[in-house]
Amino acid sequence: MVLKIINATEARIGTNIIVDGNPCTIRSIDISKTGKHGHAKCRIEAVGIINKQKKVFVVPGHDRLEVPIVDKRKGQVLSLGDKVSIMDSESFETLDVPCNDEIKSELEENSNVEYWDVEGVKIIKRKL
Repeated sequence: MVLKIINATEARIGTNIIVDGNPCTIRSIDISKTGKHGHAKCRIEAVGIINKQKKVFVVPGHDRLEVPIVDKRKGQVLSLGDKVSIMDSESFETLDVPCNDEIKSELEENSNVEYWDVEGVKIIKRKL
């Protein structure tokens, strides 16, 4: 698990972070001004990359956030079933990847897809 560390005030909309062990994408961030003796606070709304759960939390601006390394790859669909069987376009490795129903309805055999490898979990994101 290779991670990058950033301060909470450096995060921007669209940044991927780890929240409670789950990779998430920041949808909005509000940074308050510092008080006379206080620190800046960051209110962050994030949505899970894999499970689509919404998380809202407040952290001090100097807190450190973990940024996961997201590996975006292309593949070709070999078969459809409970899991979608895809072949990586670069390494020709065969993978069984879960897929949500809205993307699965667009797929057919021999179509090209983009899949992400986030923290060792693979998920199909879109049809190319």
